[in-house]
Amino acid sequence: MRFWPRSLLGQMLLAVALVLLLAQAISAALLWQAAEARREAAVLNAAAFAFIVRGEPRNEGDGRWRGQGPRRHLIDRFTRPLRIERTDSFAPRPGDDIDPERAEALRAVVEDQGTAVAELIVVERPIARDPYILDRPRLHRRLASGNGERRQVLVAALKRSGGDGWMVARVPIPPRQRGVIGSILLQTLVIYVLLVGLHFLLLRRITRPLAALTERTETFARTQNADGQLAPDGPHDVRRLIAAHNAMEARIAALLDEKDVMLGAIGHDLKTPLAALRVRIESVEDESERAKMAATIEDITRSLDDILSLARVGRASEPPERADLAALTAAVVEEFEDMGEPVALGPTTRIALPVHITWLRRALRNLIANAVRYAGEAEVALLRDGGRAVLRVDDRGPGIPEGRIAEMTEPFTRGEASRNRETGGAGLGLTLARAIAEQHGGDLVLVNRAGGGLRAEIRLPLQSETDSARKGAS
Repeated sequence: MRFWPRSLLGQMLLAVALVLLLAQAISAALLWQAAEARREAAVLNAAAFAFIVRGEPRNEGDGRWRGQGPRRHLIDRFTRPLRIERTDSFAPRPGDDIDPERAEALRAVVEDQGTAVAELIVVERPIARDPYILDRPRLHRRLASGNGERRQVLVAALKRSGGDGWMVARVPIPPRQRGVIGSILLQTLVIYVLLVGLHFLLLRRITRPLAALTERTETFARTQNADGQLAPDGPHDVRRLIAAHNAMEARIAALLDEKDVMLGAIGHDLKTPLAALRVRIESVEDESERAKMAATIEDITRSLDDILSLARVGRASEPPERADLAALTAAVVEEFEDMGEPVALGPTTRIALPVHITWLRRALRNLIANAVRYAGEAEVALLRDGGRAVLRVDDRGPGIPEGRIAEMTEPFTRGEASRNRETGGAGLGLTLARAIAEQHGGDLVLVNRAGGGLRAEIRLPLQSETDSARKGAS
């Protein structure tokens, strides 16, 4: 399953969602950290308040507590310290969590208020295991109400410099604020709905005309017909793009029309005098000379037909027809067999595809004719290879030098240097086969066989079958 979407709209929305999720995660972590810092500061300030305000005598004469003490607005009802316990000795109990960091922080607060500290011990223990609280049932019931049995109490024991005993302050540690996460989740949901929804509307306005332009480009590439151009839509930049594409389409269509007119004129202007020559050579008395002249005219005519066909590939006036490729392959092989050529039909698979039947026949004939010309025989097969239909022609001829395989599909390139039709022709057969394969969204593959000979394959995509299967599954 693909996690990353393929469309621009999906990728942009997913990117916005991921960035927003990351930002909200960082925000949640910072808010949680701030809430924990406030909670910790409230506990330590409550303990300091107990030592400084409740554990110190008043100043003589002014009626005020010595020093200002910690800020009382940080001490809420959850961290209100219990009464100071005075004892001659103090030692942590088994299972207590001794916390030297809190002890250092609390020492700094107390000493900042003018109290000299000889020794300070801070531990954390469950409320249910504190003897001072257990000895006071009413206090225990109050602190242990609800989920209080799991609550902790901070026990801080302070011995002043020059003092004989210990002051023990107890501060209930408030539970962690659960509302922070809930508020963050609610905030994230609201932001997602607003931000992602707004981005969806904006991106949809951009991607809808782009999708239409893509479809229009694919249609034009298939038909070369400028009818049905898109009206400019969307943002200004997209409108300009559509307008430029329409102008380019119109220009390309005009050039192609001019080319077709020119090719028609060339075909007419050249074939007419060739036909006249063909009639005139009948008056030549020497039969050998007459045959040579006729062969030359036929050679020129076939070369002209190949050139005109190559120029017209991709300008089919009719849409592709769904055809049984196995039947098409068998029919072409039968044509060669009827002419007495050593062409054999190998394994075939039933595959139906929308194709330009006349053009595909022409491409297959060219590959078979090349194999027969250079190897004296050919074997034709139709296979399914993954997502492609493969029209394969094998021979046992000399093959093609590895360095010239790509070159052989270029126009007027032949394996044999002469221009004799019997030994090589004009060098347009493979070029035309490649152009027809590309017209169908496929390609022509040439490869030398391990046992000798050449393998030529027209590989056509089975995309239409894949789309039909997906529609059926949905």
